[in-house]
Amino acid sequence: MSIRYYNTMTRCAEEFIPLVPGTARMYTCGPTVYNFPHIGNFRAYVFEDLLRRHLTYRGYAVTQVMNLTDVDDKTIRGANAQGVPLAAYTQPFVDGFFADLAALNIDRAEHYPRATGHIPEMLAIIEKLMARGIAYRADDGSVYFSIEQYLASGARYGRLVKLDFEQQRASGRVNHDEYEKETVADFALWKAYSADDGAVVWDSPWGKGRPGWHIECSAMAMKYLGPTFDLHTGGVDNAFPHHENEIAQSEAANGVPFVRYWLHCAHLMVEGEKMAKSKGNFYTLRDLLAKGHDPLAVRYLLLSAHYRMSLNFTMDGLAQAHTAVQRLQQFRARLDEPGPAGETAPETAAALTAAGEKFGGSLDDDLNISPALAAVFDLMRHANARLDADAPETERAALRAAFDRFDTVLGVMRPAAVAADPEAAAIDALVAARQAARKAKNFAESDRLRAELTRRGIVVEDTPKGPRWHRA
Repeated sequence: MSIRYYNTMTRCAEEFIPLVPGTARMYTCGPTVYNFPHIGNFRAYVFEDLLRRHLTYRGYAVTQVMNLTDVDDKTIRGANAQGVPLAAYTQPFVDGFFADLAALNIDRAEHYPRATGHIPEMLAIIEKLMARGIAYRADDGSVYFSIEQYLASGARYGRLVKLDFEQQRASGRVNHDEYEKETVADFALWKAYSADDGAVVWDSPWGKGRPGWHIECSAMAMKYLGPTFDLHTGGVDNAFPHHENEIAQSEAANGVPFVRYWLHCAHLMVEGEKMAKSKGNFYTLRDLLAKGHDPLAVRYLLLSAHYRMSLNFTMDGLAQAHTAVQRLQQFRARLDEPGPAGETAPETAAALTAAGEKFGGSLDDDLNISPALAAVFDLMRHANARLDADAPETERAALRAAFDRFDTVLGVMRPAAVAADPEAAAIDALVAARQAARKAKNFAESDRLRAELTRRGIVVEDTPKGPRWHRA
């Protein structure tokens, strides 16, 4: 089965045919580093990680670019409020972002360009647009992209969101980076210096100033991926005006299509409402971790709904995700227990084939995650029954390989989680002491040790092959 993704531009699922066979070049809108990302942001980043991992699972060599917007209205305002240089203000949020990516087990992109490191590339694009008469210098020294001139060149504006331009003619100019989604306006490519910018300033052919937000992504995408590339992703809120403006300035500058497949993920709600600090339902990842939640449970919950469906993030849902992740991790640890000699049972060979086909085929169908997860849990139930029957080592090895391959996409099973526990050695010693007490029929000591393990949040399971432990 071919891979098919829903292309926002065409409003249909299309077969994924990359420009260069066997490769996938993708640009994912990254954070604006004026604060720590919230879980709504991470809904998009986890979706993009699933996309990347799926492509890799299917054998594609992926080149991913995720920008870091470190100069815009918000970052400048924050730096000025603290009285520090822009780089000093944004760096802690950059560091925090990468720490959050690691906690959520999000694979690293090949490139994380910062806007401040790509000013020459932005100026080069603006110069092309000026030379073609599609950009103009306003009285205040700022340079704007002209929607009317773009349309006059034969181009269409609003294709990504099916905008009826005749009903929404350009309404003047917009100088700030973010504006009303319904506003069609000439947007700033280069902003003339103002006192509000403080020390944030660069030279340009049009005078001192700094870039607008939209031009940053075009410049960074084209530098690392070329004038046309395969995939561009982001949250649905980025589709207009940000992505529409990216298309306009990029295609006007280069005269070739910008992106072949546009993928957007839907909004995240929290407890049925839009996330807002005033409602007390606004969470960063570090907020959730401070409450004791497992970051891989957060990952699981964020990827468990189809990316084009609105996701309702609830604490009950997070608790269920934690249970699901624990089941997977405990099962994967169980697979590492050695088995006797023997051959794989025919029913297990058939179950492995069916699960692999359902898992891969579901994800090939626009990342249809629900049946893919069902395939994993169905196989796990079969495998647990086989382990209860003392499945041979060859069968266990085949199951280990299958679940490890599934986890290259899901990223939640962490088979080495117990070994990585900083208290593992001490807990192992307590479990061993309890086991020795049981064998010596010293049940008072055995109970005392179990109580100590429980106090530490450790659950001990007594099995025919000895005790196993995990965190509650």
